[in-house]
Amino acid sequence: MRWLRSLILLTAVLWFGRPAFAAEQKTKTLPPVEVVGKEVKTSLTVPTGSEAAQNLKRVPGATALVNAEDYKTGRSSTVQDALAFAPGVYAKSRFGAEETRLSIRGSGIQRTFHLRGIKLLQDGVPINQADGGGDFQFIDPLALAYTEVYRGANALQYGSSTLGGAINFVSPTGYDAPLAQGRLEIGSNNYIRSQVSSGAVVGPAGRSPSTSARSRELEVPVSADYYVSLSHFYQDGFRNHSDQDTKRFFSNYGLRMTDQLETRFYVSAMDSRSKLPGNLTKAQMRQNPAQPAPLSESLNQKRDFDLVRIANKTTLQLDEQSVELDSYFIRKDLYHPISPIVDDVSDDFGFSLRYKNEMNVLGHKNRVIAGITPSFGAISATRSTNVGGVRGAQTAQSRQRAFNVETFAEEQFYILPQLAIVSGLQWTYASRAIHDRFTPDGDNSGHPVYKQASPKAGLIYDLTERSQLYTNFSRSFEPPSFAELSNVATGGIRDIHAQMASTVEFGTRGSEGRVSWDAAWYYSWVENELLSLNDGAGVALGTINAGQTRHQGVELGSDIVLWKGILERWKVEGGRWKEKEEREKKKEKKIDRIKVRASYLWNRFRFNNDQAFSNNPLPGIPEHFLRAELVYEHPSGLYFGPNLEWSMKRYSVDMANTLFADGYATLGVKGGYRTKRGISFFVEGRNLTNEIYANTTGVTANAAGRDSAQFLPGDARSVYAGVEVRWG
Repeated sequence: MRWLRSLILLTAVLWFGRPAFAAEQKTKTLPPVEVVGKEVKTSLTVPTGSEAAQNLKRVPGATALVNAEDYKTGRSSTVQDALAFAPGVYAKSRFGAEETRLSIRGSGIQRTFHLRGIKLLQDGVPINQADGGGDFQFIDPLALAYTEVYRGANALQYGSSTLGGAINFVSPTGYDAPLAQGRLEIGSNNYIRSQVSSGAVVGPAGRSPSTSARSRELEVPVSADYYVSLSHFYQDGFRNHSDQDTKRFFSNYGLRMTDQLETRFYVSAMDSRSKLPGNLTKAQMRQNPAQPAPLSESLNQKRDFDLVRIANKTTLQLDEQSVELDSYFIRKDLYHPISPIVDDVSDDFGFSLRYKNEMNVLGHKNRVIAGITPSFGAISATRSTNVGGVRGAQTAQSRQRAFNVETFAEEQFYILPQLAIVSGLQWTYASRAIHDRFTPDGDNSGHPVYKQASPKAGLIYDLTERSQLYTNFSRSFEPPSFAELSNVATGGIRDIHAQMASTVEFGTRGSEGRVSWDAAWYYSWVENELLSLNDGAGVALGTINAGQTRHQGVELGSDIVLWKGILERWKVEGGRWKEKEEREKKKEKKIDRIKVRASYLWNRFRFNNDQAFSNNPLPGIPEHFLRAELVYEHPSGLYFGPNLEWSMKRYSVDMANTLFADGYATLGVKGGYRTKRGISFFVEGRNLTNEIYANTTGVTANAAGRDSAQFLPGDARSVYAGVEVRWG
């Protein structure tokens, strides 16, 4: 791609040109300046991981923070890899690739492709399209510092009103990234993933006092920083006709103009090429899970797109107040041969203004967050018949426009030092316009408008400094995306209502002694749920609104240290184990340990007295799902241990509950050595028992007990290894 090569060249010129620029600057003679104050070590626009963890504790609801160091101990390729242990998140790769089925609390439960129902952000700035859709290929797990997950209405501070909430992927900056880093992963099915990155702080750091009568400090430019990442991912894939090839460029450039003001620019580009192997029947999967669906291969189905994103985030941080102004532009060019061939060119842009005030009120702690997030998107959509993977006759052409305005405000008032009352309100206005420009069958244009107020109220109670209880009630509101609204055959518009829900939630989180936990229970009364359907051959039929459904679940996450100080506490003498006499003196020393980490989901999603489907479970997601690992960790950086993924019972793939995906369990093992500087490595084995299973499925209305092409097999036994070098 020419634009990708240009961006890389530009970055190289800017970076390698710095020494010459610096040398030129050294020839200039400047008057002496006395600098006082403390060195700047963090960014104003991007909080550190520890700062983010503290901020999440202020949220009266279910949240999670995923440190990138936790999943970089093994293969780090997909969203499923990155979010595997995030409580409340169901993330499943569709065919061992970056295309992932992502759901929180049943959001987009039957969107078996792409994304709906969750707002995706990078450093607090949206990366979704304006209509609510999104792509996972844009996310590079290796170019992240950490990830914040806000389940449900707990994402209100980002203007999210959906049932699923928001996920904020946070980038490294020059303040926390190594000067140089390289990583290489290789593995089964010709898997190869490479990345190089660099980050640094450039310029002076400090403050200079003014000479005014009141001796107030005059703020001066403090520092600039940058982070740049370039990566490439390729694999043949376990299944035939599932080749993946993705190149990504990520960068951000920060300018700290004063101690209180910082602006950061983001420039990203991506080139993604993905072949689609399609869904199999259960019989086909059991016979040969590696085979592609015949129709997918004959039509050369794939999903190729290029994407460029430019964004800015500016933060003004006062003593107890802050203002953030964000803006972004995204251009995506999609070529998607399925049936029919989809050609989309989309432009999305928007901004957000967010104000935060943490001043005490009447001697009580108080926090107010308010903001507005307008966004606009335009899509030029063309549909053609698929003739063996080549464009045939044009069947539809339309211009699609989405416009949204989300305004929100939330207050957290501590009526007691340990007890806070939280109240919030969001107003959402969304318009979706489809202008039909291909009308042999009549004009199918339409312009629906959706608007709704979504209130929230809750309590948060600090049991100790490290543990909390919380509860809240909220309303959610989700206008349909163009994937639900547009008629694939005609390019026209469907009559679809917005999905709404009322949710009550109770939970606790904390860390005491050897145990850390995150536990939440929720119950949602959903109206007009957006349900996507396929026929028995896997062909999309479109979206309908269900009457009433119920979503109920439990989200559990835990880290438990079973045994620590194994080598410090014991040693071998004369062939016998003997306890060390001085072990009490070494309690504060960093010691080895064995710990178990687990994430469990109970998903009870059902129709409510539906005329066609009564109280049947909603298809597509297992009711009980567990991920767990047992790990030995040594303070030197060594680690190893087994892991488990377990779908405990079969679950339906049709609304009539006549066809089911079987439960399964896969076993893996992982080991390696990881350090903050120098050389790290890992070796990982997955599905060691070579289980044949459906990693995820499609959905259909009524399979009538017949086998149907709804199953996406998981990868067979595979082995991966990687090495990473970091310095500076």
